[in-house]
Amino acid sequence: MGDPALSRRGFLAASTAAGLGMTALSGCGGDSDGGSSGTTTIEWWNISTTQPTKDVWAALAKQFEAQNPKVKVKIVQLENDAYKSKMTALTASGKLPDIFHTWGGGVLRQQVDAGLVEDLTDRTKEWADGLLPVAKEPYLIDDKVYGIPFDIGMVGFWYNKAHFKKAGISAPPTTWSGFLDAVRALKSENITPIALAGKEKWPGMYYWAYLAMRTAGAEALEKANDAKDFTGDEFVQAGKHLEELVDLQPFQKGFLGAAYSTPTGQAATVGNGKAAMELMGQWAPVVQADAGKGLGDDLGFFPFPAVEGGKGAITEVFGGGGGHALRRDAPQAAVDFLKFFASAATDRELVKKTGVLPVVPAAEDALADANLQAVQKQLKGATGFQLYLDQAYAPAVGQEVNDSVAALVAGSKSPQQVAESITKTAKEEQ
Repeated sequence: MGDPALSRRGFLAASTAAGLGMTALSGCGGDSDGGSSGTTTIEWWNISTTQPTKDVWAALAKQFEAQNPKVKVKIVQLENDAYKSKMTALTASGKLPDIFHTWGGGVLRQQVDAGLVEDLTDRTKEWADGLLPVAKEPYLIDDKVYGIPFDIGMVGFWYNKAHFKKAGISAPPTTWSGFLDAVRALKSENITPIALAGKEKWPGMYYWAYLAMRTAGAEALEKANDAKDFTGDEFVQAGKHLEELVDLQPFQKGFLGAAYSTPTGQAATVGNGKAAMELMGQWAPVVQADAGKGLGDDLGFFPFPAVEGGKGAITEVFGGGGGHALRRDAPQAAVDFLKFFASAATDRELVKKTGVLPVVPAAEDALADANLQAVQKQLKGATGFQLYLDQAYAPAVGQEVNDSVAALVAGSKSPQQVAESITKTAKEEQ
């Protein structure tokens, strides 16, 4: 997946565009205190900025330090988009953190091809072979292991059962036309159908990606990336379906300026009962409860509907998980931390306290939430899987998908222009 050749010039251009000059970058990499104690400090970059995950992960770092007195863990936490921008700049600078969050795919491949990421195949084989195979796939590059998963999941619709009942929607829709009918029914009851974080762009990308999968089939997205051509009729049709939804004005007031996890953002809008749905990953319930009140028993989940006449199936899922990679030549303490984080005991704690899906088979018994069990069932029955496009593709291509789809949602680009813009960027990355 993605462009196998790293364009350092592209990374530098992206970092400049993000306003991240090289002088603004903090130093990364483990270090010693220089004294007789021989303490090693490992720097751990992650995106767990919401509760309860933020505190749970901090407590796990302290637990690891207690078990390893000669090791200190320095945590750096950044919100999703800020993290992506910072990591793009760090990749351009040639120096990554000891331990860093990764979604795998094309972004990780470019970091690997630049010689910046540690090959973990031999250093983790003793214990990593026991992790769920589907969870490890995004981090396998040329049959070598470059990341260790801590989560796996999929994107789907999280909905308010009480709002659906009020609107007379007896069951979650299974077709796109049925979904549009549900949107109309909600609007007729003066219920905002969908919350969307238009400011951050990536949540809107989920709609186009799923519609492309449903119209063209899951494999078509990978083939289009390989061919550097997204102008096929089915990709344009995906944009037209999204345009149909946008024309219904289903989103909350001010959605174009809304963030995802802020108190007035997408997750809080759903969590506070001010919108009926959001299209989001398996972490949605936790963020809804952190940013808002949470819906409790009123929260439900359903997969993205099928598109009538499309080549894709409702059992083809879009998503991914979270993992950790190490900078090249990272100290053994960083490997030890990955082993600690991938243990059954840690995974059970993550499942119980943070709502992730287990990647260690022995921790599956800790999965009690009915909605997360529904997500896991969908994953186990999946007939196709597509990683997030802004991670599966080369960074510039993934960003263009996000930008172009955001423009379509805002009404400034047509479905045809979206397909052409993505194709143009893909060809420039060759």
